[in-house]
Amino acid sequence: MKDPYQILGVQRTDDEAAIRAAYRKLAKRHHPDVNPDKPDAAARFAEISSAYDLLSDTDKRARFDRGEIDAEGHEVGQQRQYYRDTPGQDRYQPAGGFSREDLEGFFAQAFGQGGRHSDWGATGQPMGGRDMQYSLTVGFVDAARGTTRRLALPDGKTLDVRIPAGTEDGHVLRLRGQGGAGFNGAAAGDALIEITVAPDARFHRDGDDIVSEVAVSLKEAVLGASLEVPTIHGPVRVSVPPGSGSGTRLRLRGKGIRQGHQFVQLRVVVPPGDEPDLAAFLKTWTPRGSFNPREGT
Repeated sequence: MKDPYQILGVQRTDDEAAIRAAYRKLAKRHHPDVNPDKPDAAARFAEISSAYDLLSDTDKRARFDRGEIDAEGHEVGQQRQYYRDTPGQDRYQPAGGFSREDLEGFFAQAFGQGGRHSDWGATGQPMGGRDMQYSLTVGFVDAARGTTRRLALPDGKTLDVRIPAGTEDGHVLRLRGQGGAGFNGAAAGDALIEITVAPDARFHRDGDDIVSEVAVSLKEAVLGASLEVPTIHGPVRVSVPPGSGSGTRLRLRGKGIRQGHQFVQLRVVVPPGDEPDLAAFLKTWTPRGSFNPREGT
């Protein structure tokens, strides 16, 4: 895997906010839902997510910067030397000292702490597990309607994350008790999952309302028509009133987020190429009154 800083296009001196902003920009651009025709989009998105998972974790980022782990979060083996602890059991330590795991094992044996130690303390006092931060990108429609997504964790475990209807870009979901394990009977920490909502070319959000655009022909705009348009709840048919122009908005009640609506904005498209019959008609056609489109009258 490449350097995570290079993948996100950030500097090693950048703060958490800069790293988060870079990730969100790239995640929206390369999400597979936005690039259905690009077979490498999923791999690129996975690479971006993996880089952010490492750099958004303060401890992992510090260890990577010190060269203790690689870009995938694995221990850098060449910095360690093996020694034999008990017959048939090999362990390793950093060159020139003991690892944190070695000291934890020592304290666990000395103080009966069940083989787990937190923050170098060996007092046997309860200590709550730390909160873990993750990121998850969902499609626009899934975020609007609500869904459940499975999040794969670095340790191979998974979390089923319920995305509430109307979840906004940048929202952080808290899953209580799904973070780091507690110490000496204390409660586990929480999982904090930041949601990135991938854009959808068909829709954009305005509060709980959805706004979309549909192209109509000159004939459909002048004479009216019945069209099928997409909504976050599935396609529906709408009636285009005769005499509609570009910018005309049609409201679809209850087709937005929660109790919101969807507004379909019309865009009149003139046919490409020559249309001699239409041109001949327009040369002799005079609109009623003194209509001037540049003056709105």
